[in-house]
Amino acid sequence: MIKVGILGAAGYTGGELIRLLLNHPEAEIVFANSESNAGNLVSDIHEGLLGDTDLRFTDAMPFESIDVVFFCFGHGKSAQFLREHTIPEHVKIIDLAQDFRVKGEIPIPIPHPFVYGLPEINKADIARAQCVANPGCFATAIQVALLPAAHLNLLKEDVSVNAITGSTGAGQKPGPTTHFSWRADNLSIYKPFQHQHIAEIRQSLTQVQGYLNADIDFIPYRGNFARGIFCTAVVRTPAPIEDVVDAYKDFYADAAFTHYTDKPIDLKQVVNTNKALVHCEKYGQKLLITSAIDNLLKGAVGQAVQNMNLMFGIDETAGLRLKASAF
Repeated sequence: MIKVGILGAAGYTGGELIRLLLNHPEAEIVFANSESNAGNLVSDIHEGLLGDTDLRFTDAMPFESIDVVFFCFGHGKSAQFLREHTIPEHVKIIDLAQDFRVKGEIPIPIPHPFVYGLPEINKADIARAQCVANPGCFATAIQVALLPAAHLNLLKEDVSVNAITGSTGAGQKPGPTTHFSWRADNLSIYKPFQHQHIAEIRQSLTQVQGYLNADIDFIPYRGNFARGIFCTAVVRTPAPIEDVVDAYKDFYADAAFTHYTDKPIDLKQVVNTNKALVHCEKYGQKLLITSAIDNLLKGAVGQAVQNMNLMFGIDETAGLRLKASAF
């Protein structure tokens, strides 16, 4: 069994990670760390786990007893934690924050390089990695939409991207734009053209295409639903749709969870799963690409567990065969 520790276990990502690992056939949770909730039952905070576990939060961090630790911190806290603590050499790290995703922006000296944990392009490197930087939720949805286009060398002009996310993407701590009375029956944009995920998106597209001179003009939306991301991207290209579709199908032929479909997609097909769905249509010279993921699963802890599976050489899909909440 893979012995697991979780830091920052009381938030949304921590709760979803516990839910997945409780049902994982080859993993065992050794500790779920939360200083503010130490001693409390996990199911008192993550009430959806009532009856599933008697695990309690702890303020201890017995790293010598685990094989891998998940950082479920807010952005910036992972680097701070590694400045202040030493993790044994044998313990693998999977960081769900953005601290180590972009090469050249590592904020502290680290004993092992962080591999960017997008299995669709980095599976072999993830399998050899000691430390993995899990991709962002918007970044995952946008990358799975655009990576085959980059592989075809189609990203020569600026790309327009719109994506809408559920309220869980803002984390568990209440804020003005997550309060139910504000979010219900409402819609808004935030950080247009400046979202923090653009840097990691550009990094992956450059890796696949070899260069990227075009801008990624990304407009993020706050949705009035709890979970999921629905993304549309527009790429100008003369490439025939038949060639594009064939390339997308080939690119994802061996992907465990990312699937191209000939039919238009909707959000409920992916919510509560680790799947990413992609669909393409052509309108004149404009290629419209749609993608959808669950922001907490493929966009966060589902992909993190997928990366753990790869790092320990077990079935990539272990613990992740989840049914969509399509009805």
